[in-house]
Amino acid sequence: MSDKLDSIDRQILALLNERVQACQHIAEGDDNDAALSPESTVQVVKAMLASNNGPVDGEAIQRVFREVVNASANAVKPVKVAYLGPEGTYTHAAVERYFGHSVCAEPVIGIAGIFDAVESGQVQFGVVPVENSTEGTVNLTLDLLTQTSLRVCGEVSLRIQHCLLGSGHSLSDIKEVHAHPQSLAQCMHWLNANLPNAERVSESSNAAAAKLAVKRSDIAAIAGATAAELYGLTTLDSGIEDSKNNTTRFLVLGNDSVAPTGDDTSLLLVSAPHQPGGLRRILQPFEDAGVSMTRIESRPSRSKLWNYVFFIQVTGHEQERNFSKVLNQLRDVAPSLKVIGSYPRAL
Repeated sequence: MSDKLDSIDRQILALLNERVQACQHIAEGDDNDAALSPESTVQVVKAMLASNNGPVDGEAIQRVFREVVNASANAVKPVKVAYLGPEGTYTHAAVERYFGHSVCAEPVIGIAGIFDAVESGQVQFGVVPVENSTEGTVNLTLDLLTQTSLRVCGEVSLRIQHCLLGSGHSLSDIKEVHAHPQSLAQCMHWLNANLPNAERVSESSNAAAAKLAVKRSDIAAIAGATAAELYGLTTLDSGIEDSKNNTTRFLVLGNDSVAPTGDDTSLLLVSAPHQPGGLRRILQPFEDAGVSMTRIESRPSRSKLWNYVFFIQVTGHEQERNFSKVLNQLRDVAPSLKVIGSYPRAL
């Protein structure tokens, strides 16, 4: 039996190298460069999931093919991606989920720093948090999207499981709990029940909190299991988030548009006419065309007092005929319209 497994492993190895060689040939040409783009990975994974008849489960198929496709493309076309540092944040985990572990992940300070890194050309892509299932929208990300020329070219959802990490070994030693403000909010009930007297201190990221916990035994950090491994901390408790379905959605930022895949999402930035029925006028074209709107969020326009802009997320791609008709109608009624991106729907 071991001889058969050895033979299969060698076939897999040969095919992996053959795939890299195929990517090299693509990189040398001009026609199929999109096959090496990160968003093409989503299409490959979806196709493999549809073709899989077991016994390997879908989650394993997804993990393996993400790594294979990204690693082979990255071998000939290296990719740099900015994320909210330091190493070990959930944004870092989202980068590896979307781009694979072979990507060159660059930690930066703050969400605005991610936008700056992509806009300046330091990196090709950036990954930013946009929405949490418990705490809602990340408003800073939306505000920055109103000001940038970058495009959203992908999305990834990440199940968030918080751990309480420390350099000590007992909850009774903890005087302060450090974490990103959203993580503190997501663990509020657990903290009230288990560490009611501990001061809660906001940090720029959970990984930054973990680094502080290394230095003092009376400080605990809320972070993921990866941070415990990276910084050598003890996991005092795990799964401390109040909602066990706690999930964060991240957007992938780049400079280029993405071609339709047949299973896409689009994000629009629209302003409504400042008159009675203004919002209804910008929503009506979606209903008339049968385009499904999955989310709408308002933010202050910052250009005029009490004026608002609307982020509208819909199913479909801006190049599809039905959707293009909606966009043309919106241009006639909306004071401003911007397609922030059309991209493959997250797995």
